[in-house]
Amino acid sequence: VQLVESGGGSVQTGGSLRLSCAASEYTNNNYCMGWFRHVPGKEREGVASIDTDGTTFYADSVKGRFTISRDAGKRIVSLLMTSLQPEDSAMYYCAADRDAWCGLLRHADFAHWGQGTQVTVS
Repeated sequence: VQLVESGGGSVQTGGSLRLSCAASEYTNNNYCMGWFRHVPGKEREGVASIDTDGTTFYADSVKGRFTISRDAGKRIVSLLMTSLQPEDSAMYYCAADRDAWCGLLRHADFAHWGQGTQVTVS
C-alpha cells in the first residue's frame, strides 16, 4: 500500500490542524493505520492508531487533543489535532501494517510509510 500525507503547516499555539493520509488501496478491513511523529535527535513517536474494528489508541501526550478517524470510502485516515503546543512540532508520518499490534504504537511494527508532512507550532 502506498501512503501520501497532507495537511501539515504552521499554526499558533492552541490552534488546530487536520492531517490526511490517502492510501492507494482500501485499508479498513486489513490494516492497522497509525500516525507517528519525529523530531531530529529523538526517536520516532507513536501518536495514534486505528485498528480494523475501529478501535483507536493514543499516546498519553495527545489524549483528549488528537482524534484519529477513517473515511473508508475515500481510503483516507485523518488526524485532527487540537490545542496544539510547540512540543507537538514534528514531521508527522502515516503508517500501515496488516500485522501490527495496533495498540502498542511501535514504529518497528509498521512496514508501510508515507513521506511525511511537517507540523510547526509556535
